[in-house]
Amino acid sequence: MSETQEQDYDPFTAFEDVVSGDTRDPYTTFIEKRRDTPIWKGSLMSMDFLPAGIEVEPGWNAFRYDDCSRILRDAKTFTSTGYDTSIGMVMGHMILGMDDPEHRGHRNLVAHAFREKSLARWEPEFIGPIVDELIDRFIAEGSADLVRQLTFEFPVRVIARLLGLPEEDFAKFQRWSVELISLGADIERGLAASESLRDYFADVVALRRAQPQEDVISDLVTAEVGGERLTDEAIYSFLRLLLPAGAETTYRSSGNLLFLLLTHTDQLEAVRDDRALLPQAIEEGLRFEPPLLTIGRTTTCEVELAGVTLPAGASIAPNIGSANHDQSRWDDPEVFDIFRPALPHIAFAHGPHMCLGMHLARLETRVLVNRVLDRLPGLVLNPGDTDPHIRGQVFRSPTALPVTFTPAA
Repeated sequence: MSETQEQDYDPFTAFEDVVSGDTRDPYTTFIEKRRDTPIWKGSLMSMDFLPAGIEVEPGWNAFRYDDCSRILRDAKTFTSTGYDTSIGMVMGHMILGMDDPEHRGHRNLVAHAFREKSLARWEPEFIGPIVDELIDRFIAEGSADLVRQLTFEFPVRVIARLLGLPEEDFAKFQRWSVELISLGADIERGLAASESLRDYFADVVALRRAQPQEDVISDLVTAEVGGERLTDEAIYSFLRLLLPAGAETTYRSSGNLLFLLLTHTDQLEAVRDDRALLPQAIEEGLRFEPPLLTIGRTTTCEVELAGVTLPAGASIAPNIGSANHDQSRWDDPEVFDIFRPALPHIAFAHGPHMCLGMHLARLETRVLVNRVLDRLPGLVLNPGDTDPHIRGQVFRSPTALPVTFTPAA
């Protein structure tokens, strides 16, 4: 790649184009799948991005809520170890690809840091100030793209702060995290980002071993599993997962909620007038437009799902997006309605691999939306000649959120 091409390369756009394309509405297809083929073998996304000569056999997909919930809860029958041979190529052996008891031991190392009580001090300490700092950059302009100028950068800054990393490294950290999970878009870039992160973390881990601090890396360095300290490689793998996982899904879910509120102005005004509605708005946003539509599992034995017998070793993907729109569980599931009766969704999965950072994601979204409503009076979506919309077949988020508001004096 030439120097000019390298300078023009935008990891954000490259990743979006590969994993998302311009799929605006996957949900109509999901309705048909839930009705006709709730357990279906095939691929919902194009394989054109795969390198020449590499073929991937389509796996099975589950579309109904009950089947998806069963798959996620039954880790003995539906293992997640398949991740070790996919994204494990760049992340290493990580908790996402572990089964119990190994998974439980590693998860417990940092679980306390992500509990709701532990998060309480983070809001005033740095989560709120990070949002304010980002808003300060554009508040005087009276207009902004809330994706590029707020939601995309915000969560990676939070994760970097939790890891105790210096602010001057945030930009390259975000680039590496996007390139890391863009394995399908560019294998060489993904592998290079993996090595860059390993080299970077090697220095930080060495410093924390010598002088532990109040951060997640210090927790990993000093923690023990079964009486033994984690190896450096195990720490690197955990951190490679934590960074993009924490940044990627939160930026999408917060952007999705802002888009939905901005395009449902009556509900936006209701939340603006009564912030007690925000928690239920966050949950409805996660149900209606989860940031990640599908995840992977592998059968450990022959098993029957919805009348279909799957052999041992079969790849099965619970479709979270479809499950969250299952009409047997929700009335009018294709309608965004923050006032609907509360009913748990599975945007954060279920079972032993339920999202470790779900409380942090909710907190970040609550703080961000509150700050936006407090500091940007008269906020409205103002697309002009653009076409902002939520898109994606695997990851989903808005392409842009062009808004106008009353500028700060």
